[in-house]
Amino acid sequence: MLKSRIAEHIEKSGYRRKYIADKIGVSYRQLASYIAGEHYPPVPKLFFLAKLLGCRVDDLYEWMEEKTTQSE
Repeated sequence: MLKSRIAEHIEKSGYRRKYIADKIGVSYRQLASYIAGEHYPPVPKLFFLAKLLGCRVDDLYEWMEEKTTQSE
């Protein structure tokens, strides 16, 4: 499962979310869904977002192991 770290990088950048949404060509609501992890940006937008925020693409998401329960 991927955990979005986009919000952290936006905070570090000092940019407003509306500015970032405009720059990458999405609505504010769509950017919010990327931040919440409800949707994922297409690869070209992901690379542009990383460049805009001054980070690497793989910095924008963190891989989280899903917890599994064992039945006994």
